[in-house]
Amino acid sequence: MAIIFDEEKRVFALHTKNTTYMIGLSSEPGYVGHIYYGRKLEDAGASYLLRTGEPPFTPSVHAREKGTFMDVYPFEYPAEGTGDYREPCLTVRTEAGHRVCELHYRRHEIYDGKPGLLGLPATFGRDGGCQTLDIYCEDEVIGLEVQLRYSIFDDSDAIMRSVCVRNVSDKKVYLERVLSACLDMDNEQFEQIALAGSWARERHIGRRPLTCGQQGVSSVRGESSHQMNPFLALATPETTQDTGEVYAMNFVYSGNFLAQTELTQHDTVRMVMGIHPRGFCWRLLPGESFQAPEAVLVYSDAGLGKMTKTFHDLYRNHLIRSRYLHEERPVLINNWEATYFDFDSDKLLAIAREAKKSGIEMLVMDDGWFGRRNADDSSLGDWYVNEEKLKGGLKKLVDEVKALGMKFGIWFEPEMISPDSDLYREHPDWAIQVPGREPVMSRQQYVLDLSRPEVADYAYECVASILRQTDIDYVKWDMNRQLTDIGSAHLEADCQGELLHRYVLGLYRMQERLVTEFPDLLLENCSGGGARFDAGMLYYSPQIWCSDDTDAAERLAIQEGTALVYPLSTMGAHISDCPNHIVGRQTPFETRGYVALAGTFGYELDITKIPEAERAQIGQQVDMYHKYNELVREGDYDRIASFRENHLYDCWQVTAKDASEALVTYIQVLAEPNHRSRRVRLKNLQPDARYWLEDTGDTYSGALLMNAGILVPSMKGDYAGKLYHFVKVE
Repeated sequence: MAIIFDEEKRVFALHTKNTTYMIGLSSEPGYVGHIYYGRKLEDAGASYLLRTGEPPFTPSVHAREKGTFMDVYPFEYPAEGTGDYREPCLTVRTEAGHRVCELHYRRHEIYDGKPGLLGLPATFGRDGGCQTLDIYCEDEVIGLEVQLRYSIFDDSDAIMRSVCVRNVSDKKVYLERVLSACLDMDNEQFEQIALAGSWARERHIGRRPLTCGQQGVSSVRGESSHQMNPFLALATPETTQDTGEVYAMNFVYSGNFLAQTELTQHDTVRMVMGIHPRGFCWRLLPGESFQAPEAVLVYSDAGLGKMTKTFHDLYRNHLIRSRYLHEERPVLINNWEATYFDFDSDKLLAIAREAKKSGIEMLVMDDGWFGRRNADDSSLGDWYVNEEKLKGGLKKLVDEVKALGMKFGIWFEPEMISPDSDLYREHPDWAIQVPGREPVMSRQQYVLDLSRPEVADYAYECVASILRQTDIDYVKWDMNRQLTDIGSAHLEADCQGELLHRYVLGLYRMQERLVTEFPDLLLENCSGGGARFDAGMLYYSPQIWCSDDTDAAERLAIQEGTALVYPLSTMGAHISDCPNHIVGRQTPFETRGYVALAGTFGYELDITKIPEAERAQIGQQVDMYHKYNELVREGDYDRIASFRENHLYDCWQVTAKDASEALVTYIQVLAEPNHRSRRVRLKNLQPDARYWLEDTGDTYSGALLMNAGILVPSMKGDYAGKLYHFVKVE
């Protein structure tokens, strides 16, 4: 790991373990250009890739064609208004109404360590092992300083990028666009890979060739969203899990985002990522600064699998802070699909007693325990216990569950307010809304204006006061609607465009307070399922509810897409009842357990009512979780086969970092008539080592397992599953 500046060649080189990222400075007026990102290079002499020695020449050589030059130069951070008609990263409006900005290099710093980003989640270094480059650019006319920050870690091939904009003039300016990263490069006939979907079918992998013009993914819903995830990758043709080149970006942010590629007239590609500019406008007074969130860049020369491992290791080592990161999470049972709103303390205790018999370790009480919350049409904001349901109060229930030897968890939705609530009747202006306009209703609720400190403080205290009074181990933090009617009584007229970002900053402040005051709390984020499954939330919680769809077959695609970027240990995954409550599908109880094993593992059903044969399997599944969780949580994930692609079966592998053991999960989604066994090749074992297959006692060399593979017999029935556990023989 090293960041080097070659003064003679005016080139910065950022070297990770296996990659190099190069930045070049043109001659006067000093444009900052992107040279190279790819396999590691020791030679910094690649500045010819800037193509400044061919027409159109740099303005210092031939000013006549500056406009043409600006539209082809590979900018590290392009601004709007001086002839670059590709997607800009920075748009600044002056008091006079002009939108022209031109950035020139002024100075730089290279230093050990990685500063945090004020008010924002970001990757961090532990005990050194990281370096940072800050490049300072300036627009002298506006009086604007732009700090481009790049950080690297000695144990990762990722590049961390962020941007800070400072007003060094004596006049206010308005930032209408501040993206976090740009990558300009030659087209390699790229295909674009993104994660898209909707409620109950989040993060399905989509892939398509680039065409001329702009294409990408985004969210303007106030959250990262069910519909699109803040991830985008460009892959060379025929890229597989193991071969091909991949350039990927992931945004460490939980609000509106833009991730976009543009194939230009000259067959070059611009890839950008940052806060979505729609509706965004940030007033910057003299002396003030704006910090943009962090974007993570990953290059792989060995397919999607290497990209995935880079993201997984980076987030486990440098983003997730929870004490539970390297611990087994308790096996929980959540009462939502068991009871919905129809429960009382007797019903919850009956579930807890039966669950305890099977080895389940925590009861989680979901929505419906507060105010007059007997349906989803009231009481959000009124966070007092409904003692008609919880006889004797919350503490009594918690104590009784604890007496069984179980942990206790609770559901909150602190960002929301119901029109039918005491809070709304007292503070109707606390909801996000435009004066004089009836707010759009969604799920019979509005959204609290977390940009207002007093509102965020109230929402935080609703959660914290209950945690202070009771011995609660786990909180599920939910958020069940998207944002509309963007307006705040707290903000001045020319600051209304700041609301969506200030909302996210308010959310981050609340969660930072929560994990600071309650460091032993297991926090699971959720947003109507998986609408806020992003790297920003992982900074505060080690796990996120993956989707409200718990059907084992549906979860195959959801969890495959999620695991493309995010570690398995972050995916909230439960076994639920059948017919599944969303799709009505019947799947074997055993298979539901295998699929949930790829995540945090728990139950979402009424254990007092399920068939005895299924109840008898729970103890075995809990034992299975405890046996394999460390491997699943800490190991390397490899995708072997995808039902999404072959329409018949799904298969993935988790391998210990030292290749001492591997767990292969095989799901036969559709049974085939007259079908012989299927050959499955394993990955990332030690070729010369021998591995013992637990089921049969047979041993195989790693080379045999990877090259010849194993035979998986055809199983009877759809949705059948099987685990293969291989252990290295010493």
